Amino acid sequence: MAKFRSNHKRVGKGSTGAVVKVGVFSALIAGLFFIFNLFTGGDFEKQPADKELEYYLPAGGEGTVIQKATYALSYNETHEQAEWVAYKLSRSTLQSPFVNRTDDFRPDPDVPSGSADPNDYRHSGYDRGHLLPAADRAYSTSAMSETFLMSNISPQARQFNGGIWRELEELTREWAKDAGELYVVTGPLLNMEPKGVIGNNEVTIPGGYFKVLLDLEEPQLKAIGFVLPNTISYEPLYKFVASVDEVEAMTGFDFFADFLPDEVEAALESKADVDLWRFDKEKFRKRIDNWNNR
Repeated sequence: MAKFRSNHKRVGKGSTGAVVKVGVFSALIAGLFFIFNLFTGGDFEKQPADKELEYYLPAGGEGTVIQKATYALSYNETHEQAEWVAYKLSRSTLQSPFVNRTDDFRPDPDVPSGSADPNDYRHSGYDRGHLLPAADRAYSTSAMSETFLMSNISPQARQFNGGIWRELEELTREWAKDAGELYVVTGPLLNMEPKGVIGNNEVTIPGGYFKVLLDLEEPQLKAIGFVLPNTISYEPLYKFVASVDEVEAMTGFDFFADFLPDEVEAALESKADVDLWRFDKEKFRKRIDNWNNR
């Protein structure tokens, strides 16, 4: 395995940034992946995603952890939604032919206490917003259908869901194509003051959402977080960048706790460098000119 590199300095959009090598830890990571290979038969791409899900789930939280075929979530009964959803996003699946959108919203039978219902959102003024996007699982009808379980849905303001959240989802797919694969954890900010509740099940309307991304692919080992208010935005997406440590402080979760050696985890999660992630000015213009107006 080649050496990993990481940039540990958070800088502005115009800065070049300095690259700090963490090759001293690459042997530890190689050993970690060797252990993964024992469980996956040596080939991640040909194995179901659930073969390695257990390794990158967040620690902490109050929910019930449920593993699906290609993602995992922690369902919070108090708020009737997932407090986080974790999954891997790979270039190979994103480049597969897309199936038709299933749109089969339904309760999740795997939630022991019973999940939210599609009717909770009816006439609420809020979108049934995906945490794991349907387009991230468009390579398979069954995989896409799983994203329409109500445990993966959260009440999002319409111009947020179709605006800046859409922009972040689309960019995340582009970043995964660039990198080869990304590990993603996303969810509502349930520690924030909520905007209210909807439906007979009293589904919490979150004040905001988070997303953290981990790239373990060459040539650049890196991580980044985002914290977004659940409302329309006219600001550039990079304005909402946070370090993984900052997102952990806001949510109470410990991301990738059992996935990386402690030294590597600390180095990656302490800083977020926007220069290591390709932001798209054209998507920003589309959001401002079109998406925000729908």
